[in-house]
Amino acid sequence: MTSPAMTPPARLLALFISDLHLQASHPRTAEAFFRFLAERAAHAERLYLLGDIFEYWAGDDDVDDPFNRSVVDALRRVSDGGTAVYWLGGNRDFLVGTRFAEVAGLTLLPEPHVATFPGRGGAETRVVLVHGDAQCTDDTKYMAFRAQVRDPAWQQQFLAMPLAQRKAIIAGLREGSRAAHAEKSYEIMDVNAAAVAALHADTDTDVIIHGHTHRPALHETGGMRRYVLPDWELDEEPVRGGWIAIDEDGRILRVDLAGHELA
Repeated sequence: MTSPAMTPPARLLALFISDLHLQASHPRTAEAFFRFLAERAAHAERLYLLGDIFEYWAGDDDVDDPFNRSVVDALRRVSDGGTAVYWLGGNRDFLVGTRFAEVAGLTLLPEPHVATFPGRGGAETRVVLVHGDAQCTDDTKYMAFRAQVRDPAWQQQFLAMPLAQRKAIIAGLREGSRAAHAEKSYEIMDVNAAAVAALHADTDTDVIIHGHTHRPALHETGGMRRYVLPDWELDEEPVRGGWIAIDEDGRILRVDLAGHELA
């Protein structure tokens, strides 16, 4: 199956994507990403990568793996073309570091990150960006695991291991994650309403953009808006994907793989 044709691009303030889970065994998804970069991101002022762009990232010493290098080079072409590229790590690729950023020509962002965009009538829109997993607080087992692997001391110890050993450990963790997900409800794995409200309050924003849950939607509550990014999958059915864009008028748009605006 070939990826859907994209409609002609327009100049945009920003594009947001997440959860592509890029890997060599999914070539159609990778091809769609490369086309998105060349045909969409190259025409935007900013590109935000909000986590789980890779299926996993074992460390920046794996940057020269042929598949990884193809992704890095594609990002570099976009950056060299004048688009500002930003990276916010997900639960699969939080180990992306400074070497990757330097080679790919992008900026690493802390989480959460507040981005400001011009809006209509001279007003500014403040948008808080997260991957989304930190707000899934009902999943207490995952939150404990997240706290462990995000600890700098744990990361230092892990990255000191040989690359092959790290990859073997990650393969075991991924298998365990698949088994654990099969036993959990969607509600437990979704964001917690109180955590979302706290994020709005802590960052003084009324717009959130995140991924992670693979449940794309626009949620509106009490004047607050939460945009959830889709995951990408073009190698298996059902084919899916898309992004969020902010246009020159400051409108926030949900867009499918063919470039069509969603309601």
